[in-house]
Amino acid sequence: MMSSHSAAGTPAPATLTSRRATFAAFAGAFLEWYDFWVFGTAAALVFPQVFFPEAPPTVALMQSFGTFAVAFLARPVGAILFGHFGDRVGRKPVLLVTVFLIGGGTFLMGLLPSHAVAGSLGAVALIILRVVQGVGIGGEYGGGSLLALENAPKNGRGLAGSFHQLGTPAALLASTGIFALVEQLPEEDLLSWGWRIPFLVSGPLLLLGFYIRKNLPETAAFQKDTTRAKSAPLISLLREQPKMVLIGIGARMADAVTFNVVNVFAVSWVTSTMGMSSDAILTGFVISSAVQLVVLPAAGRISDRIGRRPVYLTGLAICATGGGMLYFPVLSTGSTAGTWAMIIVVHAFGTGLMFGIQSALFAELFQTRMRYTGLGIVYQGSALLGGGPTPMIVVFLTAAAGSWWPAGAYLFAACALSALCIWRAGETFHKELAETTSDSSERVADDAQGTAADQEVQSP
Repeated sequence: MMSSHSAAGTPAPATLTSRRATFAAFAGAFLEWYDFWVFGTAAALVFPQVFFPEAPPTVALMQSFGTFAVAFLARPVGAILFGHFGDRVGRKPVLLVTVFLIGGGTFLMGLLPSHAVAGSLGAVALIILRVVQGVGIGGEYGGGSLLALENAPKNGRGLAGSFHQLGTPAALLASTGIFALVEQLPEEDLLSWGWRIPFLVSGPLLLLGFYIRKNLPETAAFQKDTTRAKSAPLISLLREQPKMVLIGIGARMADAVTFNVVNVFAVSWVTSTMGMSSDAILTGFVISSAVQLVVLPAAGRISDRIGRRPVYLTGLAICATGGGMLYFPVLSTGSTAGTWAMIIVVHAFGTGLMFGIQSALFAELFQTRMRYTGLGIVYQGSALLGGGPTPMIVVFLTAAAGSWWPAGAYLFAACALSALCIWRAGETFHKELAETTSDSSERVADDAQGTAADQEVQSP
């Protein structure tokens, strides 16, 4: 065990396959999040007029956001469905399907008829494609991250996993840029054909992603694994590693809650309570996303050297103090520079230190034969519990208190929960991802009693 610790400090050799797999993971994540951000922007700016023009403006906006929300309900279905086949059949064939569901769904959205042409049929088709897209997204995260991680050398998994996570800020910058361009069109052109351009761009991205994945072999860890169970991976996961499922969901709660408090809720808070423009917050997150392009790989590389736990706990501490205690007082000053600085601290560094290593950390919690399913359940479960209801809960609490402090307290509590889960998980960066039958038996014992390396880390 000590030899694996010493090896963790040396640079990991990268093979051609591992580099290609890492790029393929980034490309898939970029496509996933590009589609997410493009749809979210269109739902706020153009879909109310394009698909729901007969409803009052507020109702039309709610209907538009309703189409955005249905994907979150479909994601757990995709996580379970594709996790099953990804753990039983292989990562590669499943990922060839998910990339088509995500990219193809987005591309077809750009071809939908408006309400003026087809009446309510356009909105119905939009909802159907959004559900299809949500199922694909639910299966993409687990397999996309494993594409990089299960081909990476042991002491380079944090860095490899961080490149998968880089797809999120890169996609935000790309989608924001292309929508900024089409918004320069006259309103009539924007609502008739201009809004379609960002969606149609997904077509070439889909073909590129499919080509890259098609020419990759199955992941090394999956091919080496000799422990595949005859029972369904979900059943095996809940029977053998329920503790790790709960730890993973709890560990990611802080990330999900922090983003929704400092972005989604904060935008409505500054506009409705303080009478300020939301431009400062939205621009701040674009700047912060650019900063994350550097922070995420740095976090991954540092975690390969010193471990996942200290990096993750540092991110939690930044979110708890910066987001839970300082963020809203700084916003209350009305300072644009101060707002941007706090967003960069909390989002780029706080959540960035966590987000950058989540792929590696969560993959290391689970055995190979149920890892795809475990990653999907953790990611989509935490999004459903920590992401979806957070804005509504915080709006209710702050309205009842007449102050911002319940939002900060809620964020702080989420960080405390995640810190407890990370501590209970122990250190994971020394663990093998490719297992034999004997390795699997040892790992079950490790999960119950703690490994010798974990005891080493926890001792004074």
